[in-house]
Amino acid sequence: TETMSTALHLAVQQARDEKNETAIARVPSGWVLMGDAQTLPGYCLLVADPLVEDLHQLAPAARQQFLGDMALLGEALIRLTGAARMNYEILGNSTPALHAHLFPRYAHEPDELRRQPVWRYSSDAWRAEPFHRATHLPLMRRVAEELSALGAEMTWRC
Repeated sequence: TETMSTALHLAVQQARDEKNETAIARVPSGWVLMGDAQTLPGYCLLVADPLVEDLHQLAPAARQQFLGDMALLGEALIRLTGAARMNYEILGNSTPALHAHLFPRYAHEPDELRRQPVWRYSSDAWRAEPFHRATHLPLMRRVAEELSALGAEMTWRC
């Protein structure tokens, strides 16, 4: 719900105001954002706009749109990153605002981590590759271009 205040609510408001440096594109169901950590290059989020707490709170058409936008983003990321597979996670346990994490997974990841949830990476690993707009802007633009090439409806992009 829009009356809640979480980091994701702030991120959505900043994206609406064109002040969110991680914002890649506005798609019908919400915002495509780069993840704050790029330990797994291409990590993105799809954040619903307007925000609700859970997927089931969306009307059926809005729910289908969110899931369709998520799948399209996953396809774009797979094409761009050369990842072996894509992990999709909709959790909401600590941040009650609908968002999906999209993690490209790579064959070159350490064996002990490659087949585990991404959250098994150490906090040091997550801090090792932080998002920097200047560094990640070329990939952000490529994601937006690939989404467009795949037919995504976008009303704003980086």
